Amino acid sequence: MSTDTSRVVPPLPTLAGTERAFAHVNRGKVEAFTALGMPLVLGAREGARFQDAYSGRWYWNCHCNGGVFNLGHRHPGVVAAVQAALDEIDIGNHHLMSPWRGALAERLVATTGGRLPGVVLGVSGSEVVDVAVKLARGTTGREEIVSAAGGYHGVTGYAMAAGDPQYREPFGAGAAGFRQVPWNDLAAMDAAIGSGTAAVLLEAIPATLGFPPPEPGYLAAVAALARERGALVVIDEVQTGLGRTGTMWFHEREDVEPDAIVVGKGLSGGVYPIAALLTSAAMHEVIDTHPFAHSATFGGAEPGCVAALAVLDVVEAPGFLERVRALGERFENGLAGLPFELRRRGMTMALAFPQDGGGLAAARALIDAGVFAVWANNDPRVVQFKPPLVLDDADADEIIAIVRRVFGA
Repeated sequence: MSTDTSRVVPPLPTLAGTERAFAHVNRGKVEAFTALGMPLVLGAREGARFQDAYSGRWYWNCHCNGGVFNLGHRHPGVVAAVQAALDEIDIGNHHLMSPWRGALAERLVATTGGRLPGVVLGVSGSEVVDVAVKLARGTTGREEIVSAAGGYHGVTGYAMAAGDPQYREPFGAGAAGFRQVPWNDLAAMDAAIGSGTAAVLLEAIPATLGFPPPEPGYLAAVAALARERGALVVIDEVQTGLGRTGTMWFHEREDVEPDAIVVGKGLSGGVYPIAALLTSAAMHEVIDTHPFAHSATFGGAEPGCVAALAVLDVVEAPGFLERVRALGERFENGLAGLPFELRRRGMTMALAFPQDGGGLAAARALIDAGVFAVWANNDPRVVQFKPPLVLDDADADEIIAIVRRVFGA
């Protein structure tokens, strides 16, 4: 066996080879984005920007893959941590104890002040939403999950059933035991939560619905209704967590103490996929009692744990969250007076236009101007607008200036 441990970086695929590969991956998506005039191919990337491999043009990333790139592309601290770890470790073995998984779990629990002491590690947000549904049913002995219409929790079984119907239509109904009510409609939620409800599952701010923020007191009132009727509260913080709204978790701002929160995307640092479910002791007792009821070969892969620990080092550093809040205010001031409603909580932002399809047209115009942003699929009047949290003032001002030029101010 060779003892040479030097790292060999594989050559990039040729553009022609990349183009051929698209035919085997998702032809429909390629055709749709091409028809919309945005057939971008991710090439070089660094910080808040990436380059289209075909044209060579650079774009400001104001989508960030839903928050995967909260710290920008290839954050040096995260990359260095994972590179160093790969000299010693691989993904590990999910049957065996891992100090990396233990260390990450301890850090995640600490972000909740110890209120959610149970941790299940996975690969994707969809996966850990599935786990949340399983544990809610196992804890309560009930079946029904109540969620918000127009929401999105992933594309696997339970996660898909809890989301908007369009994501399950090609695959059959698949939604027995799931019920949806309009977002921000407390009366509808009151009517929906009953003796058969295992949990209410809500995004802290529904991303694919265009980031409409909760009405004041809405999340706390929903949690009170659930508790009153013996149901659990699961908050999906995949897009709002890890500092994106100016606090570690958005639910902190809403005076809500959930029974579980779902974490993903940004936990990876954009370097290695990892997700987590943080649970109350009561919910985690299902795992303690049935330790083999859920497992995942790649859940809590050790390089992912290293990446996530490095992410937490950045987000928990003194001044980071204050900087996020200041950046959000800079964007709010800079984007004032433009022909859209700015929906904003920290650096979770959306540009909401009054006309049908306004978000589609606006996203195309922004991309043409060098700012990559994507419309909200469940409300295409809206552009999701999520720049990295690590912008300096000059970068932020350049993005603001482009947006102002695009929309005529």
